[in-house]
Amino acid sequence: MKLRNLLAWGGALALPAHAAMLTESDFLAELPVVLTVSKMAQPLRDSPSSVTVIDQDMIRASGYQDIPDLLRLVPGFSVAYTRDNTFAVGYHGFADAFSRRFQVLVDGRSIYSPHFGAVGWGQLPLAIEDIERIEVVRGPDAAVYGANAFFAVINIVSKDPAQTPGKLASLLAGEQNMAGAVARYGGGEDDLRYRVTLSSQHRDRFEKHQLDPVDGPVAYYERTYTRFLNGRWDYRLSNSDEVSAQIGLTGGSWNAGRSTDPEDSRSYNPVNGFAQLRFSRSVSADEEWSVQLSHAYDTAGKDSFTIPSPADDVAVHNNLRQWRTQLDFSAARRLSPALRLVWGGELRHEAVQGRGWYGTSEKQDGMLGNVFAHAEWRPADAWLVQGGAQFGHHYFTGFEVSPRLALNYQVHPRHTLRVAASRATRAPTFFEERGDAAYYTLGGLLVDQVVEPSQGLNAEVNTSVEIGYLGQWPNWGGQLDVRIYRDHITDYIGDVSHRLWRDLDGDGPLPKYRDKIFYYVNGGTLDVTGIDAQLVWKPRRDFSLHLAQSLAHVDASHDIVDDDLPESAPDWITSLLVNWRILPKLSLSAALYRTDRMMWLSDGDTTTRYTRADFRLARQFKLDGVDAEWALGVQNLGDDYAEFRRENVFRQRFYSALRFAW
Repeated sequence: MKLRNLLAWGGALALPAHAAMLTESDFLAELPVVLTVSKMAQPLRDSPSSVTVIDQDMIRASGYQDIPDLLRLVPGFSVAYTRDNTFAVGYHGFADAFSRRFQVLVDGRSIYSPHFGAVGWGQLPLAIEDIERIEVVRGPDAAVYGANAFFAVINIVSKDPAQTPGKLASLLAGEQNMAGAVARYGGGEDDLRYRVTLSSQHRDRFEKHQLDPVDGPVAYYERTYTRFLNGRWDYRLSNSDEVSAQIGLTGGSWNAGRSTDPEDSRSYNPVNGFAQLRFSRSVSADEEWSVQLSHAYDTAGKDSFTIPSPADDVAVHNNLRQWRTQLDFSAARRLSPALRLVWGGELRHEAVQGRGWYGTSEKQDGMLGNVFAHAEWRPADAWLVQGGAQFGHHYFTGFEVSPRLALNYQVHPRHTLRVAASRATRAPTFFEERGDAAYYTLGGLLVDQVVEPSQGLNAEVNTSVEIGYLGQWPNWGGQLDVRIYRDHITDYIGDVSHRLWRDLDGDGPLPKYRDKIFYYVNGGTLDVTGIDAQLVWKPRRDFSLHLAQSLAHVDASHDIVDDDLPESAPDWITSLLVNWRILPKLSLSAALYRTDRMMWLSDGDTTTRYTRADFRLARQFKLDGVDAEWALGVQNLGDDYAEFRRENVFRQRFYSALRFAW
């Protein structure tokens, strides 16, 4: 109740005498133009799907220090830290440690891994300070992005070097060993612009000392040191042509585990990197095309080791390597005053290698390709018809078609209704299809089979329908986006197990035991129904409020292979971000996130309902002519809560941040 009163008090005082009222032209100018949904620029009211745009002001006001936390501001997203510098992210349930049912892009480059389908949020070589915006497509978008754009698409857009001239340095320090430093330099002149960023981050996520109901006092070590380099160079060849190159390299020292001695807990040193080259030509506002080539490499940094045994030591091969090389092409053109078309294609080679995961040191790889086309036709001023499809071939599931059709109707210039239907697929990952995880003695004797290869999997299919509404009220600075949806999922991919008795002893030292062997199958259907809503309120230039609300319900057939799925979607999720500039150089912001009880998949636990409230007070000033900002923040100004696992206890903690730009 105190928290509600504090927020209400802040809202009541959000009308200081010095504030200037927003005009209608100011508000309409702020209506986002989105690029992700169809790969062509569209006003938000013309989008064939609901989109949330997290801009720079929201990023800074939230005070969040890690990119996944920003997704708490999007309706329907569940976010939690798991372990090993890994975040779990889910949308309308299906929340696990691998985030494998939505496509995640950075400047158009896919970053999900081919092994588990996971997103390496904790080792992404991109600083919060270098993000221009994040566009989240809330709904399937396989008609443009193909497999993995199953429930949503998250496109992180980095800042153009022209936006980052000069030097920037930031420092972060706080409780729970929270620390970080970022240094960036942007330069160039005439047709060449560039920026280079160095970052070092230290996190100790949860409370170390816990009381286990079985083992008594234990300590959990989650200390991570992550350092990265990121660079981008843009060169303008002519008035219409531009080349952009990016590189990124991440290294870390991660210590994670449960132990009474930090030296005994798990530790490894992952390394990953990428290179990206893009050529774009913009002939006019209605005609442009681009081609992009990228390559990414990742290694888990885990060393092989042996476990002593009376008969023969057991070998453990934990290391894993992953590669992706991707070629993308897209082109947009206006064919007539009422008709626009965007089309393109992709070729991608993916590979994984890990003896402990696939039973062999040989590389597992595959090639996929697709083409897509999306048309936008306006038969009348108030009507907009959009349709398209992607035709692709995946190395596991063969030929797939993902169509979409959407109809937008402007009831009023500021009020738009949308009806859309689409089909999306998710292909199995390498581990789901070919995983062969087992333990052998150094002499080659099988000790334990954990996962065995599948017998051949079909792609998951999501047939989705939605009704959307977007309304604007410029007189009071309001904007409301509502989406009602139903997703029907068939051929769900999950793991099942069987037990096998093995007699390895005979007259030898090893005892008789029983294996529990997992493997992946297609099993069951699911229906996800719900509503997403987001409200933006900007009554004055110095005050903004973003409210997100979602309701979701998952129904599963009796033959579903994962009984926990219906519990993976919280009934209600609420997030609120308020930013108030109290004085010209002083601002106060609050971020609130509330989620109902839910079950985390992939070795997660049931977590109870909790509310997290973060506050940030920032002061801008000049120091010897240098622009500076000092911020004091508090995370979780409320009761302790657990996320993903019961032992992942997140308590209140304070931090301070200092930033200089010159």
